[in-house]
Amino acid sequence: MQSFKLSVFSRNKSLTIYLIVRVFSTFVFQMTAVAIGWQMYSLTHSAFDLGLVGLFQFIPMLLFTLIVGMVADHFNRKLIVCFSQALLTLVFAFLAVSSGMGWISKEWILSIVFLLGTANAFQGPAIRSILPNIVSKEAFTQATAGVSSLTQVATIVGPALGGVLYLLSPVVVYVISGSFAFISTIIVLFIKVIHEREKREPITAKSLLMGISFIKSKSIILGAISLDLFAVLFGGATALLPIYASSILKIGSVGLGMLRSAPAIGAMFVSFYLARRPINHAVGRSMFIAVLIFGVATLVFAISTSFILSFAALIILGAADVISVVIRSTLVQLGTPDAMRGRVNSIAQLFIGTSNQLGEFESGITASWFGAVPAAVLGGIGTLAVVVVWIKMFPSLYHVNEFNYDGR
Repeated sequence: MQSFKLSVFSRNKSLTIYLIVRVFSTFVFQMTAVAIGWQMYSLTHSAFDLGLVGLFQFIPMLLFTLIVGMVADHFNRKLIVCFSQALLTLVFAFLAVSSGMGWISKEWILSIVFLLGTANAFQGPAIRSILPNIVSKEAFTQATAGVSSLTQVATIVGPALGGVLYLLSPVVVYVISGSFAFISTIIVLFIKVIHEREKREPITAKSLLMGISFIKSKSIILGAISLDLFAVLFGGATALLPIYASSILKIGSVGLGMLRSAPAIGAMFVSFYLARRPINHAVGRSMFIAVLIFGVATLVFAISTSFILSFAALIILGAADVISVVIRSTLVQLGTPDAMRGRVNSIAQLFIGTSNQLGEFESGITASWFGAVPAAVLGGIGTLAVVVVWIKMFPSLYHVNEFNYDGR
């Protein structure tokens, strides 16, 4: 990993700042996910309400997809991230106060989650579109893996620390999260762009829809982002972790934090490996194999009654997921002109970034109908079925050998 740091991060201060913002954002999201999920389940003891948390994060993404993409392509992307982080700071401050004063309720949580989803909706396309403007094309795959590996560290520490701090008070979780968001609000402004964007086009109805038209014309990009949507939609068993921790494995909030950290452990080790040895051949087939392993790991987790086995299954799940994430991110970013990246990333965010939230809602619904274990089993089977169907529907994606492609 040392050679990677020397060749990419230590020579690029803007990339280092970008990394810090991404790590802080991931850390904050993971910490608050534990606190919000545990608070909601403590208040309602309802799998359906856990699903609603995911749905209320998804709704802003759905409502604002076309708008946030055009905003990211038309306005300063650093300022968009800055304002989004400022909103998160205010939201976490309100969560801290309302939890400390005893105002917290199901309705308050869902309202706050909607605001969190709104901030992430605007931030996502902007922050993803910044990376290709601060690193060279040759270093992009390596930089993506490096950012992924270090954000996975935050994904590991965040839930575990969130579970421990929640024992003290959810207020502590929200105060720390707000502090990190505030720091990100300031430092993101110091990122320097080395590749200038093309001339901005006027905002019109046609330009708002160009992201959709572009993706539809590129079967590889369409197949890559839709594969993630449907695979994670059915494989969103992580939404049921509070139920598994409380009722099946009986391991409490600390155990819940450990389970939420498990996928990131696998993802971290694989990301570090990919940062040193990026996937350069058979990239399409590698992505499908990774999603297949993701589905199998979901099935193992679903039927497990052992904490150790569940923990191991989630580690494998995370390792497989990060392989597909790195491949998909590289396919989408390098296959998209910079002037279109905001709009394409907004669509990709709807498919990829929010598939977790929509998957959580799906898991919550099926768990309320059939129970947590049958819901997770059905999710794993659904993921395996998606892999088979997508290989048939997008053979060009399966046969992509290298990242140097025309996107069709």
